[in-house]
Amino acid sequence: MAEYRLLTIWRIKAPLEEVYAAIHNSPRWPDWWPGMQKVEEVAAGDANGINSVLRYVWQGRLPYRMVFEVRATRIEKRVAIEGSVQGDLEGVGRWHFIDEGAVSVVRYEWHVRSTRWWMNLIAPFARPMFIRNHGILMRQGAEGLARRLGAPLVAQESIDLMADA
Repeated sequence: MAEYRLLTIWRIKAPLEEVYAAIHNSPRWPDWWPGMQKVEEVAAGDANGINSVLRYVWQGRLPYRMVFEVRATRIEKRVAIEGSVQGDLEGVGRWHFIDEGAVSVVRYEWHVRSTRWWMNLIAPFARPMFIRNHGILMRQGAEGLARRLGAPLVAQESIDLMADA
């Protein structure tokens, strides 16, 4: 399976509470995040949302969709949201939130492996294209979130953590 370790950092001039609330409410992402086609609740989880399962359907600029489920494993208000991923991708996604005065910093770690045979087959050649597609989706998310909050997007950065490996 092809492995990806990606880090995205968003800096938005908005209160952390608002940034966290918008990201925590992922069923509403299709309202503001281009590329996010659908979010469906599969399981509710406990009162804090732990073990809740949501199914996500993504479509980037490339001609394929990615469908996967995320089980919430950690939800710490205004600090972190983490989940295990199963489906077209498997692994873990982690949101971390930091308040730097007027700027909220969001760090998203995406450590996954592809389970789709054709993606794994062409990964040695298509890996940069897949990573670029992810970066475009994440940039669209940052811009959409900033618009949603009526706040300036100060910076957005996408990093391939395996680039030097």
